[in-house]
Amino acid sequence: MRLGYFAMPMHPRGRAWADTLREDREAVILADRLGFHDAFIGEHLTDRHENITNSLVFLATLVPETRQIRLATGTTNLSHLHPALVAVHAAMFDHLSGGRFILGVSPGALPSDAELLGILDEDRNQLFAEAIDVITALWERDPPYRIELPGNRFPVTTATTYDDEAGVGIVGRPLQQPRPEIVGTVVAPFSKGVVAMGARDFHPLSANFLLPQWVATHWPNYVEGKRSVGESASPADWRIARTVFVADDARVAEAYGRADARSPYRFYYTKMVAKMRSLGRLGLFKTSREQPDEAVTLDGVLDDLVICGTPDAVAEQLLTFRERTGDFGELVYAGLDWVDPDLARRSMELMATKVMPQIEDALGTGGAA
Repeated sequence: MRLGYFAMPMHPRGRAWADTLREDREAVILADRLGFHDAFIGEHLTDRHENITNSLVFLATLVPETRQIRLATGTTNLSHLHPALVAVHAAMFDHLSGGRFILGVSPGALPSDAELLGILDEDRNQLFAEAIDVITALWERDPPYRIELPGNRFPVTTATTYDDEAGVGIVGRPLQQPRPEIVGTVVAPFSKGVVAMGARDFHPLSANFLLPQWVATHWPNYVEGKRSVGESASPADWRIARTVFVADDARVAEAYGRADARSPYRFYYTKMVAKMRSLGRLGLFKTSREQPDEAVTLDGVLDDLVICGTPDAVAEQLLTFRERTGDFGELVYAGLDWVDPDLARRSMELMATKVMPQIEDALGTGGAA
């Protein structure tokens, strides 16, 4: 089983923007040194606490600072940009990174971002679907481009201005052929979008804030999508993110991971519960669809979604989690604010050097990726 890193970094109000960006970069550099397979970085335009506005720009600063870790947008919000821009910028980044790029995509879920861009009343899921069709078509086709897909609002062409001798009207292709890996973040139970991912050979990443029983609903849909095109689904293609804190001492783990008022895990889920309540999506935290909203409490969410403890305890909890979801290829460690930098770094170190070897031994993989 691979170990990945995912951050929609949520920093408390009052921290200097430059300081939080420096910390977020340091976390990815540490993940690279510890052998993490990839690092997904989220983006929002109008969120005080999640203050990376362009994941591709952020990741570009890490290309010379890292050696082996794959750098992934987590995600590029496709409703925010013309798809031709995404295609050309992503292709260039793939070359800059030496082929270490993963394109993580989503529609863009934050309503205030949509309002800022004047698309609050638009169907962002439809924008997403149309955009990804154009991106993949640009990477697949030769110039001059005449991409006019039925019902797609993004006609793309260079037919009028294409000049092969002058070298204009040509979109650069990614280094990885036929294209980089495309990963879609899945944030809803029973998501039908996962069916489409399977059909198109995109790979799902199940969000860290979903209960285990809702995460488990994603795999059957991915299998369905693969079968629809006559292919078999491989668990190696499924990533699952979890909110994990590992410490040498069990009491420290419980305090920093859940109980202490200054816990970054407590802060993160305080904000997540508030956001989902305002969006009418508290069902993500419910153990059943019939559970009333008032039954969703912060302490209950922390108990359900934060995996914390010593390396032995965390390994046991993760193996139990895997029994509920079934096999998957990558465990993605969710990165949060470094309230205590020493504890945050130590957690990542213990995850890579103590927890994962125990999981690999239990699964009989012997460290195989």
